[in-house]
Amino acid sequence: MKILFVSAIMVFADQISKTVVRNTMSLYESIPVIPEFFHLTYVSNDGMAFGINFPLGIYVFSAISILFTGFLFWYLWSIKDDEILIRTGVALILAGAIGNLIDRILLGEVVDFLDFMIGDFHWYVFNLADSCVTVGLGFVLYDSLILNRKKASQIEE
Repeated sequence: MKILFVSAIMVFADQISKTVVRNTMSLYESIPVIPEFFHLTYVSNDGMAFGINFPLGIYVFSAISILFTGFLFWYLWSIKDDEILIRTGVALILAGAIGNLIDRILLGEVVDFLDFMIGDFHWYVFNLADSCVTVGLGFVLYDSLILNRKKASQIEE
């Protein structure tokens, strides 16, 4: 139950940050924080990841997101309490899924605003929910690929 607090805090932070951006910036406005490296750039994404879009895509992707969120709740419940890294990773992925799902349901689009660049290279503009998914996936992969391999080699010895 405590790990869901991590998800709740991150969903709250995600929604607050998006609300501040929507209420203080104009769509497509960009504010340099660190010029030519990091800007706050307000964009909206009515498609799926990376702006992929197709007819009825918002409904299909929302339905998939709801199913995936249900799976994540179940999976989180099934992980042992002592596996804190993977539990935290799944909690962060869950927070990201919920944060963007709230946008899709309430706004019909996802608010993005974190804009990183190096020279002419711009990464996709993203938000805190996207960051939660990325960091959470990193934790899960690290636990699954590195820590489990170490545990397996210790058992064999």
